[in-house]
Amino acid sequence: QVKLVESGGGLVQPGGSLRLSCAASVISLSIYNMGWYRQAPGKQRELVARITTGFTTNYADSVKGRFTISRDNPKNTVYLQMNSLKPEDTAVYYCNANYYYDYWGQGTQVTVSS
Repeated sequence: QVKLVESGGGLVQPGGSLRLSCAASVISLSIYNMGWYRQAPGKQRELVARITTGFTTNYADSVKGRFTISRDNPKNTVYLQMNSLKPEDTAVYYCNANYYYDYWGQGTQVTVSS
């Protein structure tokens, strides 16, 4: 069983930054493709960023140039650095791990508001 625990969410003003972390309880993170998704109230969950086992990354158009996903396999942790945050980035952010199956964390709330 894979357990994912997100942290780092909170309230930030527009233009501010946050770094989310996702700690995975796995033997080796290196075999999992990892991603961050978000879900705003009344909207469907959407992909924010993904990083493959080979460190290839891709991003939603809405966050390109502002968000950076990274992974530290020895620490079994994935990060999402979020800069220049906008009110429309407000959502619950979920960590995802994929290796044949999808595994999800509980989510962390990010609120961008003045």
